[in-house]
Amino acid sequence: MTAPKLVALAGSTRRASLNRAVLATAVEAAREAGAEVSLIDLNDFPLPLYNQDLEDAEGLPEAAKRLKAVFRDADGFLFASPEHNSSYTALLKNTIDWCSRAGSQDEPPLSAFAGKSAVLFAASPGPLGGLRGLFALRELLQNLRIAVFPEMLAVRSASEIVADGAVTDAQWTAKIGGLAKDYVAFATRLAG
Repeated sequence: MTAPKLVALAGSTRRASLNRAVLATAVEAAREAGAEVSLIDLNDFPLPLYNQDLEDAEGLPEAAKRLKAVFRDADGFLFASPEHNSSYTALLKNTIDWCSRAGSQDEPPLSAFAGKSAVLFAASPGPLGGLRGLFALRELLQNLRIAVFPEMLAVRSASEIVADGAVTDAQWTAKIGGLAKDYVAFATRLAG
């Protein structure tokens, strides 16, 4: 079986993001498990707020076209998102909204997402670790015809286990890495 090509992205662009630290740990484990992983920084793909009038007048922004090309080439995704008001971030929603749009009349619906797989992580200083946001994100991704891995991980009290952009707790590192490796096996079977 060929190794799956995965895209990893966080729903946060903060330099000190807990979710980016968790995602980095997951990416390392996924690569150890044999996956080819492209780590995306959404700072490199600035997008305006989605607006149908803007799309009608100008088409897809160049950043959305570049992101869609990366997404279309992938077999699956590793997502890590903070929880904002019991949901995922506006940044992540806006990115998904732009990338869900067809760039031409002959482009299949949801070409950047449909038929792919994903695994979900969240991190929060709070006691639930962003769990409520993961349920909302799971629902959205399933509506985009993504096979979301059954297990997901919410890292609670994450500010206590992240330092200098890295997860420092061995138990959490093992949990994050274990889920990433299990997902790689799942993504490999689906992509096979």
